[in-house]
Amino acid sequence: MKDSPGLHLKTYIFIFFMVLFAPLGNVLLSKGMKGVGSAKNWAPGEIFHVLSSIMTSGYIWLGIGCLLTFFVAYMLVLTWADYSYVQPASSFSYAVVAMLGYFLLGETVPPLRWMGIFVICGGVFIVGHTHPRTTEKV
Repeated sequence: MKDSPGLHLKTYIFIFFMVLFAPLGNVLLSKGMKGVGSAKNWAPGEIFHVLSSIMTSGYIWLGIGCLLTFFVAYMLVLTWADYSYVQPASSFSYAVVAMLGYFLLGETVPPLRWMGIFVICGGVFIVGHTHPRTTEKV
């Protein structure tokens, strides 16, 4: 099976978008929701207040935008490469999640978790050296 050289570059660029925008969107949603707080009870007034805070939070809208960007990139990459290649390749996002959580949310990432992330990234590196498409185009 022959692929054009641009297919690989395009695939890697959009996998990079997936790896970046999915964790960034989730971190922004987390930061936005921590700023909104939780409803202590289910009284209609309090629920309305929480919903209005959600709808006016810039972090939440930025998070939604990042997740939409991820979703578009994900759909495009699935048209160029096999799912068995795309899903493991997108697992680099675990390292991005840990770094964003540490730097943007001030979370502590224990050494054992870092070791697990490095094991995952090692597996992704191995998968990344396989051909991205093993099935014939329809």
